[in-house]
Amino acid sequence: MADTALHPHDEAQISAALVESLQRHAEPLPPVERFEAFGSVFDRFGDARLVLLGEATHGTSEFYRARAAITRRLIEHHGFNIVAVEADWPDAAQIDDYVRHQKARPRRGDVFVRFPTWMWRNVEVLEFADWLRGYNAALPEEQRASFHGLDVYSLSESMHAVVAYLDTVDADAASDARRRYGCLTPWQDEPALYGRAVSLDGRPGCEVRVVDQLRALLARRLDDLGKREAWFDAVQNARIVRAAERYYRAMYRSSTESWNLRDRHMFETLQALLAHRCDGAKAVVWAHNSHVGNAAATAMGWQGEFNIGELCRMAYGDTAVLIGFGTDTGTVAAASDWGADMQIKTVRPARPDSYEHAFRATGLSPTLTDWRTRNHDLAGLLRAPLLERAIGVVYRPETERLSHYFEAVLADQFDAWVWFEQTRAVTPLGHEHVRGSPETWPFGL
Repeated sequence: MADTALHPHDEAQISAALVESLQRHAEPLPPVERFEAFGSVFDRFGDARLVLLGEATHGTSEFYRARAAITRRLIEHHGFNIVAVEADWPDAAQIDDYVRHQKARPRRGDVFVRFPTWMWRNVEVLEFADWLRGYNAALPEEQRASFHGLDVYSLSESMHAVVAYLDTVDADAASDARRRYGCLTPWQDEPALYGRAVSLDGRPGCEVRVVDQLRALLARRLDDLGKREAWFDAVQNARIVRAAERYYRAMYRSSTESWNLRDRHMFETLQALLAHRCDGAKAVVWAHNSHVGNAAATAMGWQGEFNIGELCRMAYGDTAVLIGFGTDTGTVAAASDWGADMQIKTVRPARPDSYEHAFRATGLSPTLTDWRTRNHDLAGLLRAPLLERAIGVVYRPETERLSHYFEAVLADQFDAWVWFEQTRAVTPLGHEHVRGSPETWPFGL
């Protein structure tokens, strides 16, 4: 189905007052390649405990490089020591091992090979990880900045990680874990089929067993004090197994319920990381705008969905800063359908009834527009609901209005907005070893 035609009156939905105010308050940013200069503009957010950095697509180079520049600044100058991203915990753990100079953890399968591989298996992430490894090199182990995944999809790998940990500390406990997880083992490579079998076909579920396994691991805390990091990793993997079991059942009941389960898990993982790093821990989050912005200010929230940004706002108040990212045109790495091959697609110009169109109308790029610490008159204008574009790992330009736009109130969704008028696709890493990257780099394995 093609998009419906735009009517001339759509242009009027972007008020001249909004464009004029954006022109006055948008702060020019240096080229993102000038990491230090670009990142220094964000010093104003250095006192926060959480800085959540979004993206309007999962396949845009400028978003990754801008988040890297901001994160570098926050780590070097403002004491941030956790980078938490919209990725699977076991895959991100391989990057964490690399950047913190740790021994690699036991794995089942390769790293970042589940669709969409390009989302984290790309040159932009490699460059940031190389920098973080170099930054950490001179620091004591307990002061090194860490890199973690927040997501819920790693059922098979997380079960393997739990059992592998217990094999090193208690053979009987490992045997118990194998028995409990045996309920899910037949489904581990296609967990959606488990959800269907339980929710639609009446098969018995595995919830009690995965909860029992998590409780058993938590009870080992005092016994495993000498393996604090390894125990924490195992517990997080056990939490993923519990969350994934619930998520795949919820998929067949309600899209809202499954979305909320996923984002609650990501938020609880973020909280666990802050608690694990103890007093003074500060985190940067990289995730899509749809996760980072306050869902209560969007059509998502109006239909019952919440997200990490909303939960952080509720739990941490003004010590959590939510920053959205947007673009107008260019190219993006995306697929036409879930599970399909990645393509470099052309991004259509933003609709006239969208926030992106208002930012494009300013003629300024790249910019930071901050209404958290200043520009209260602009915040008032940004409370008029408009459309906002969201491109995930699938992009369907032919049905863009239906597939990729939702209504939002930008002033309440975010605290600030980073704008790039024209952007280009990320550079994915192929299966070949990347020239110049160390042999320990996880993507090269």
